[in-house]
Amino acid sequence: MTRRAIIAGTGSALPVRRVSNEELARTVDTSDEWIVERTGIRYRYIAGENETTGTLATEAARRALDAAGIAPEQVKLIVLATATPDQTFPSTATKVQTALGIADCVAFDVQAVCSGFLYALGVAESMIRGGTADVALVIGSETFSRILDWEDRATCVLFGDGAGAVVLKAEEGERGVLSVKLHADGRHNQLLYVDGGPSTTGTVGKLRMKGSEVFRHAVVNLATVLGETLEAVGLSAEDVDWVVPHQANRRILDATARKLGLPPEKVIITVDRHANTSAASVPLALDEAVRDGRIKRGDLLVLEAMGGGFTWGAAAVRY
Repeated sequence: MTRRAIIAGTGSALPVRRVSNEELARTVDTSDEWIVERTGIRYRYIAGENETTGTLATEAARRALDAAGIAPEQVKLIVLATATPDQTFPSTATKVQTALGIADCVAFDVQAVCSGFLYALGVAESMIRGGTADVALVIGSETFSRILDWEDRATCVLFGDGAGAVVLKAEEGERGVLSVKLHADGRHNQLLYVDGGPSTTGTVGKLRMKGSEVFRHAVVNLATVLGETLEAVGLSAEDVDWVVPHQANRRILDATARKLGLPPEKVIITVDRHANTSAASVPLALDEAVRDGRIKRGDLLVLEAMGGGFTWGAAAVRY
């Protein structure tokens, strides 16, 4: 039998404060109509003073462990995807480790922006398949509100904060992560980036984006990598029960589904309520669909995302 990494449990966490488009329009030159028409977003969650990437990640991890029925001390690997860590170092993963009361395990961060969760999943799945660990936490957590330029209405309306997590467990059988395909192309740096960093400006910086160019690349890259991921395991779009996509923009989600010939009812959508939570968006959407009963054991899922870099990737998972 094949040793695989199965998803044993999912969890998510959101900040306390929910911000509507109408509330945002009181301080930003925008409107509910303008935002909904271009993005599909109606709400986003913004982290408060005592809420950080680490605290949200820890809460999501606890919920995933509870859902899996696994004690924290059984975790031997934590891979946390984030572009907004609590500190430059040490990793936010080690803060989650400490908060969960885990004395010793492998713990590190992965930085691939909105594709971060897919990259983290690929790393953790490889380490489980290779025998490095039997139980892993894979987390996507972000506080993008801390790197937004709140005077730039083209970007600040798009993003929110949150965290999502899955527990991966080694099992032999047909379920689990079947295929992960990852890509990057650094030539497109200036289309989506943050204009700061420790070794360049000594500052955190603010997010900058050329939205129309990102949109064009996203639709092509996501459709291509979804097909590539399914082909690797001898499956096609007709076999897919659910697509769990990165929640960047409703128009990107709709265009990608059309390009693949997938009916919209097979696509999990949370962007209207959460906005773009970067590395957190895929596990947030996954957890919601698992908990409300849409996603069931045995379903074939495709997870996909694209982010700054550009980075992009997809995973086929038999849940």
